Amino acid sequence: MQRALSAGVEMMLVPGYDLPSSRTGVALAEKYPQVLAAVGVHPHDASTLNEPALEELKRLAAHPRVVAIGEIGLDFHRDLSPRPLQIEAFARQIRLAREAGLPIIIHQREAGWIAQELFLAERAGELGGVWHCFSGDEELADLAVAQGFCIGIAGPVTYQNASKLAALAARVPAENLLIETDAPYLTPHPHRGQRNEPSRLPLIAARLAEVRNEPIEAVIQATSDNFRRLFTRPQRISHPGLK
Repeated sequence: MQRALSAGVEMMLVPGYDLPSSRTGVALAEKYPQVLAAVGVHPHDASTLNEPALEELKRLAAHPRVVAIGEIGLDFHRDLSPRPLQIEAFARQIRLAREAGLPIIIHQREAGWIAQELFLAERAGELGGVWHCFSGDEELADLAVAQGFCIGIAGPVTYQNASKLAALAARVPAENLLIETDAPYLTPHPHRGQRNEPSRLPLIAARLAEVRNEPIEAVIQATSDNFRRLFTRPQRISHPGLK
């Protein structure tokens, strides 16, 4: 936390990937005024989303420091839960977000066309949110932007082999851009292979400024404004130092 604040990171969002991590995120948000929480069940853990788990997520979603439902979505790369259960869990949590009046944080890996179809069928665009650590193609990015969603850009944009992601990040409208760490994963260059943490965020902002040919101050301002618009709802947070 101190390293993040020293690096100029004033607000952090901790998403859940299962019930225990969702509870932990809420506890951190209660402890630190700089932390907000999201609650949700990741596609890797979709098989755990039974009725009692869904009821607990509903209860957690009502917490005043919870500002989103996520990470939710589809991961057909590792397939740690059966694909039908992933699809069902994604749809049910989109509906939960609608009931709670919260945006969503979408994880998608190698399931772009199915995620796109489900996104449209459930009218998820009405909720707002972010396609987290974006790894889709231009078609999916265009859909997300057209639906008013943000595109989350994380550490891989700094990697030498990420030319496609860098090109995509360069063309995303400023009002649809977010930067993320995905800590403890996806550590940006030159710290790749080490544990990631929020203090690495300025490295991603600097790379985005480079590929977009913009001052880093413009990237920081735009992504901070987008974060504030998406996640800091007046009824959910009171933080006078937010910038």
